[in-house]
Amino acid sequence: MDGYFYALLVVGLVSTIICIVAGLMKKAPNDPTIHSVLAVEAVLLVYLVGSIVRVALGEQIAGEPWEFWGYMLTALIIPLGAVYWAILERTRWSNFVLAAVGVTVLVMGARMNQIWY
Repeated sequence: MDGYFYALLVVGLVSTIICIVAGLMKKAPNDPTIHSVLAVEAVLLVYLVGSIVRVALGEQIAGEPWEFWGYMLTALIIPLGAVYWAILERTRWSNFVLAAVGVTVLVMGARMNQIWY
């Protein structure tokens, strides 16, 4: 496991907890919930740049590169889709959609880590 995975672990779980609590409190999506998901997106962007740099410096992906980059692209799209959903549907249920982002991206990050090493 590398630092990118641990960053996704921490930020993803914190984001999930924030969004679940807001949903249980019957609040509509607000700045803390949306910003927590955007923080997950920011960590993914850092992971993307770091991965590009590592490949450019000659490090090899142990698994299939297309699979790693496919997971990366999908993981980058998920938070944006959830935020879009939350902005369009301003109900408490959107917070649970936002909460799913942290866990989903965490699992995808673990898989990307397996593919890399």
